[in-house]
Amino acid sequence: MTETAAPPQSPPRRSYARLAADESREDYSLRYAPHAFRRWSPGTVAGTALGGIAYLADFAIGASIVFAYGFTSGLAAILAAATVIFLTGIPIARACATYGLDMDLVTRGAGFGYFGSTLTSLIYASFTFIFFALEGSIMAQAMHQAVGLPLQVGYLITTLIVIPIVFKGMGALAKVQAWTQPVWLIGLVLPFLVLAFHAPGSWGAFADFGGTEGAGSGFSWIGFGFGTGIALSLIAQIGEQADYLRFMPAKTPANSRRWNLAVLAAGPGWVIIGAAKQLGGAFLAFVALEAVGTTHALEPIAPQIEALRPWLGGFALPAAALFVIVSQIKINVTNAYSGSLSWSNFFSRVTHRHPGRVWYIFLNLGIALTLMELDMFSMLGKLLGFYSNVGIAWIVAVAADLVINKRLGLSPPCIEFKRAYLYAVNPAGFGAMVIASTVSILAFFGLFGTGPEAFSTFIAAGLSLVLCPLIAWTTRGKYYLARPNGVNGPGVEVPDITATHTCSVCETAYELPDIADCPVQSGPICSLCCSLDATCGDVCRKGAKEGAAGGAVALPMPVVRRI
Repeated sequence: MTETAAPPQSPPRRSYARLAADESREDYSLRYAPHAFRRWSPGTVAGTALGGIAYLADFAIGASIVFAYGFTSGLAAILAAATVIFLTGIPIARACATYGLDMDLVTRGAGFGYFGSTLTSLIYASFTFIFFALEGSIMAQAMHQAVGLPLQVGYLITTLIVIPIVFKGMGALAKVQAWTQPVWLIGLVLPFLVLAFHAPGSWGAFADFGGTEGAGSGFSWIGFGFGTGIALSLIAQIGEQADYLRFMPAKTPANSRRWNLAVLAAGPGWVIIGAAKQLGGAFLAFVALEAVGTTHALEPIAPQIEALRPWLGGFALPAAALFVIVSQIKINVTNAYSGSLSWSNFFSRVTHRHPGRVWYIFLNLGIALTLMELDMFSMLGKLLGFYSNVGIAWIVAVAADLVINKRLGLSPPCIEFKRAYLYAVNPAGFGAMVIASTVSILAFFGLFGTGPEAFSTFIAAGLSLVLCPLIAWTTRGKYYLARPNGVNGPGVEVPDITATHTCSVCETAYELPDIADCPVQSGPICSLCCSLDATCGDVCRKGAKEGAAGGAVALPMPVVRRI
């Protein structure tokens, strides 16, 4: 009796959990943000992104720098760090807004590779929970001052209060930032207005301030180096700005001017306000120093109260507390949101599972709450100085690829983020970051002496800037694309990138940039289904020839001529 061959098995289909499938909450957390979802105007996106920089950690950071190293060295450090952050942020902001990608996806295609960017996801996640803890501590201090609430209880409240907002995604975040902006602006300006009338000579005295640790009012290279390192810990903030910028509408001749201005303001432009806040926070702390002492002067709530007291009297405390609480809610919804995106990216690659972005909110907030309970605020300077060595090595490597490698043809003109086309690790960006951060961390811990210790972040930036293009040139850009992605060369334009293709796994239609051709499925596959497939063996990246995908079609990634 002749055996009948079994009918071919249909490729497995995937259905996502309810929360993961709801893009009104997911906000395309692990994938390209399609044009159909980018329904906000450039001004709305920029306003939402800038609403997230209401944080008061800038006040504490600026005060700690100036108190430790004096006004002159502190001012130079803050301005130097702001310059580096602004310049590296320009190409990253434009890339995220142009391609509709978050920082993790841009990092993948800008020299790090599919798994190479996994480490940067952890770096970015640590940024979000470190700063959530800092901001939460400041908010808890305000509630303790206002109503005597124990700090430990305040830490818990600051954590829980953001969950309902972050759970609902970009739509809720945009509303919160818009509604709270007037209160925040009044609270930000009012203390300086009071001091301008009540203590007009304070700025002159502040310029002669030599710090609280005997640094002196003159310029010190060592103080400048250490201070710049602390301020540069904020360099990863561009990632949080990118989480909003990816929703920027397509750039057209009609909106070109508004688009460019919005991207510049909401991307690198945040640091202009940030540097002003650092100097302003240091000034308020200096004015309050005699009245409240060094420890409390570093806590933003106390200087706010002292500055408002001449005009508001007994109402200074509740007014200051309201300002601090509003500020911290504005930033911590962003920290929690960005952290959930980063953890989603990390675990999707490690576990090949995606239960939904919202579940990672609780992981991020749990770590942040633990740090608050451990009183990380008291270790502010050392913690941020260490973190900046890693953060700057990562951000500078990405910026170097976008500005140098792509313009010199050392890397492809597109930013390819899909697993189907990427090597696991690209030594250009990933190698540059690892080498630069390792050397700078050794310098930070004093292995090479006091000078290199103070300038460890400069070492990280310099090495990363040089090594990224050097490694790309040495390897001839070999590790950017594991196989052709349909791009034929610089300047190639895809007529309609908004055309949708149906994923052969989840059977959902996605726009062209989010689709790859899959030899296993013999058809198109979306970037997320591709990431979550644990059984395909990466055959598409292991010598699969063009056309071997059966019915698959070459699906190109659109190219933008200049970032």
